[in-house]
Amino acid sequence: MIRVKQKIVVVGAGDHAKVVVETLWSIGNFEVVGLVDPSFTCTEVLGLFVLGGDELLPGLLQQDVAAIIAIGSNSKRQQIGQSLLKMGFVLPPVIHPSAHISPSATIGQGTIVMARAVVGTLSIVNELAIINTGAIVEHDNNIGNAAHIAPGAALAGRVQVGDRALVGVGSAVRPGISIGSDSVVGVGSAVVEDVPSGKTVAGSPARELRDK
Repeated sequence: MIRVKQKIVVVGAGDHAKVVVETLWSIGNFEVVGLVDPSFTCTEVLGLFVLGGDELLPGLLQQDVAAIIAIGSNSKRQQIGQSLLKMGFVLPPVIHPSAHISPSATIGQGTIVMARAVVGTLSIVNELAIINTGAIVEHDNNIGNAAHIAPGAALAGRVQVGDRALVGVGSAVRPGISIGSDSVVGVGSAVVEDVPSGKTVAGSPARELRDK
């Protein structure tokens, strides 16, 4: 029996879109119809056409096309995601075949889990999050809406990450830590204390960066 692939449009045509497109191709369940981006400066990404701007979305919705958002900015990704959901778009989770997802984990709509990432036992990854290449989200984590766990970051057990927070490349987070909404953990940091919402920390151990 021939399996019918889900048609999907990629929203965003920047560098992040390249990785999202290849992830969709690797899954094999999706037919990527193209990309939309109101500020696009290129006509194609990996051979796929940039179809135009957001004005095309209602027509694509009428054709039962799903959507995935390929935008790195956490706040912008959440804003666009909420708009698409209100329009009625399906935002399926996109999980690379080489990622390991515990059968007891929960992956929210519109979330992307990249190659070789791990989401552990009873962890919850909420909608529109990015679990990037090789990131480790251990057991009993809760990753907020539109948060981003960057490549190679490692979160031990029972870590809480707030909405739109960014845990930078190669960072390590101690068990039981809470990282607040809209906070940023710098590249290669060791987080051993809670991070308040809206703060930027970096270093080993991670400390708040203050304006001069």
